[in-house]
Amino acid sequence: METRRLRMLVELSRLGSMRAVADTLGTTTSTVSQQVAALAQEMGTALIEPSGRRVRLTPQGRRLAEHAGTILAAVEAARHDLAPEAEPNGTLRVAGFATAIREQLLPVITGLAESHPRLRVLIREHEPAEALRLLTEDGTDLALTYDYNLAPAAEDPALHTTALWTARWGLGVPATKGVREGSTLEVFAQFAEHDWIVNSRNTADETVIRTLASMAGFTPRITHQADSLDLVQGMITANLGVGLLPVGTATFPAVRFLPLAGPDVELRAYAVAGHGRLNWAPLALVTDLLLGRASAGR
Repeated sequence: METRRLRMLVELSRLGSMRAVADTLGTTTSTVSQQVAALAQEMGTALIEPSGRRVRLTPQGRRLAEHAGTILAAVEAARHDLAPEAEPNGTLRVAGFATAIREQLLPVITGLAESHPRLRVLIREHEPAEALRLLTEDGTDLALTYDYNLAPAAEDPALHTTALWTARWGLGVPATKGVREGSTLEVFAQFAEHDWIVNSRNTADETVIRTLASMAGFTPRITHQADSLDLVQGMITANLGVGLLPVGTATFPAVRFLPLAGPDVELRAYAVAGHGRLNWAPLALVTDLLLGRASAGR
C-alpha cells in the first residue's frame, strides 16, 4: 500500500474534487484518478462514487481515509524518529562480555536514564563469539567483544569495529609457590609442570597460553575451565592450577599476581556493529559514550 495513494485519498476526502487534489499535490487530475483507482483495486472495494459532476467517497472510502490519516501520521512520526539528527530513543540491544558490561556499559546506562529517558538498553552477557553470532543473526544491535594482542580475532568485512580500550594481563598463581618474577617466558617456564585454567566459553586466552608456553619450550597441560574470574581465583587457591588475570584485579589472599612483560599480554576491547546501523542515533550515542569512557580511563 503506497503512502502516496493514501495521501491522495485523504486529500480527496478533505477537498471533494480530483482537480483540487491535483492542484494541492502538484500533479494532474488524471494521475489522481489513476492512483485512487489503483488503491481501490488493491483494497478490493470501491472507494469513490459519482456525485453530479464530482465524486465522493463511498462508506468504505471514508473508512479507509480515516485509517490513512493514522497511517500517514505514523509514517511521518517514524521518519522524524529515525532521522540521524533526532533525539535517540527506542530500544538498543547490547550483547557483551561481563567486564565491559559491568565497568563500562552500566555507568553509561545510569547516565542515559537522566539524559535520554526515552532510550532503553537491553543487556545480554555473552562471550565474543556468541555476541558476534547474535549480531549477524539480528539478535542484537551492538556487540562488545575482545581479543588479545597474541590471539587477534579475524576481521569480518560486514561489520564495523571500534577499538575501545586495552588492558594488561598477568598470571595468577598460588601464593605458596616460591616463584621469581621475570620476563613473560621466564615466568611461564616456571609452571611447565603445572595445570592451567582457561575460559570455558572462549578460546582466546587458551591460544595466548599455548603460544607463550610454546615460546618458553613446553606444552601447557590445560585441565580446568571457568568463565568467572572469581572462580579462576578459587581454583588457584585450591592449588588446581594457574591462569591469566587482568592487571589491577583484587586478588584473593592465597593468590599471587605475576606481571607479564616482554612479550606483554593485552586484552583489546571493541564495540562492533553492522555497517548499515552506524548512523542509528541510539547506537551512535552509546558507542560514542563508551569510547569517551575508554578514552578518559587511559
